Amino acid sequence: MPDAPALKYPRVLLKISGEALAGEKGFGFDFDAIREFARQVKGIAELGAQVGMVIGGGNIVRGSQISKMGMDRVSADYMGMLGTVINALAFQDVLEREGLDTRVMTAIRMEEVAEPYIRRRAVRHLEKGRCVVFAAGTGNPYFSTDTAAVLRAIQMKADVIIKATSVDGVYSADPKKDAKATRYDRISYRDVMAGELRVMDQTAITLCKENDLPLIVLNIHTPGIVAKALRGEPVGTLVS
Repeated sequence: MPDAPALKYPRVLLKISGEALAGEKGFGFDFDAIREFARQVKGIAELGAQVGMVIGGGNIVRGSQISKMGMDRVSADYMGMLGTVINALAFQDVLEREGLDTRVMTAIRMEEVAEPYIRRRAVRHLEKGRCVVFAAGTGNPYFSTDTAAVLRAIQMKADVIIKATSVDGVYSADPKKDAKATRYDRISYRDVMAGELRVMDQTAITLCKENDLPLIVLNIHTPGIVAKALRGEPVGTLVS
């Protein structure tokens, strides 16, 4: 097994959307899809990478959407945070079935089901080769799981944040709607913000820029692509 320094990015924060866990169903869980993601995570751990994860909650409930239906935004966001805990527990179960020791840490205390988020303890888990799934966002309403992912990446001193999506990088427009959209191999955070490209929300992008944290956007459905990214191979789009 190669030593961790052989990787360009030995410590990674992987951000996966909740919708990815639903697969083609659009809601709930597609355990075949989750197993494929889990195998990629286990694969990079076997390369020596230290892996943290943040999973969205869109396959269960998205606070920003239900608040538009008339629900109080704070209550709606807390519901979304609880959805991310459900997803984290599901992913933990699959990862451990694949043989990767995993811990779920939550920003909202619920000791019966997961550990409370304590930064030094989280770092220790990573150093011991455990995957850590950070759940319940930042613990505060009005902040997205993208922002939570960047915040945890900075706190864990991650070398890179990987946003795993259903497209193969950052485009000038939505490639599913605009056939003329062009893909970028590399792009700066400044250009992402100026072009209002929907990579992450502006708070998350600003945090990345201020902390010089590189971001790679790639298609999680491509086998082995996360390992290639950590080795420094040119995949997806690098935002820096």
